[in-house]
Amino acid sequence: MRLDKYIGKSTELNRTEVSRFLQNQQVTIDNKIFTNGAVQVHANNVVALAGMTLLLRPFRYLMMHKPPNTLCSNVDEKYPSIFNDINVDKKSELHVVGRLDADTTGLVLMTDDGSWTFKIISPKAKCEKVYRVQLRDAINADAVKNLEQGVMLQGVDQPTLPAKIEILSKNEVLLTITQGKFHQVKRMFRAVGNRVRHLHREQIGEVSLDIKLGEWRYLTNSEVDSYSLVLK
Repeated sequence: MRLDKYIGKSTELNRTEVSRFLQNQQVTIDNKIFTNGAVQVHANNVVALAGMTLLLRPFRYLMMHKPPNTLCSNVDEKYPSIFNDINVDKKSELHVVGRLDADTTGLVLMTDDGSWTFKIISPKAKCEKVYRVQLRDAINADAVKNLEQGVMLQGVDQPTLPAKIEILSKNEVLLTITQGKFHQVKRMFRAVGNRVRHLHREQIGEVSLDIKLGEWRYLTNSEVDSYSLVLK
């Protein structure tokens, strides 16, 4: 974590105040003065501000059942931010782990722990995401075969990683993927001549959606820890 972020997460100081302490040489890491806020702080480092040792506030881990026509953004734009419905302190410090499109519903994870996020979204993690997909046209055997083998997306020079398909009805499937490319699910079905009518994320890794539309809750310790096992 960057030194300036570490200070901000250990105190009630704003960015300007943090910068002032750094410029005044009042910040140390392991008793050595640092003035550059971009310096990385590691778990075994001792950071002090004006001689007082700092301790990080505990990281937070949440899930939300994202409603349609909302944004996985910290600010309102064309649609309102999902954070409007999150009732926690300092929610501006939270970020979404794997965004969903405005019209997509389902499981969204949020945290202020960047290292934990990396364990989920890193390509090496191959963390499975499960989507319920409603299609314009009936799914056919050729499309299933191609998706399971990997398809070429427009503008990409490598095929998608193999997906898993469970057919629920002629126009509805469960799709499991381990990547997170831009609009990937919609582009995958477009590549096999179909269109997504509605998209809903049900699961990320071992964590499944279990709350009503628009609700949120903190993750349990076991749910948080389940992602620690993703990257060996």
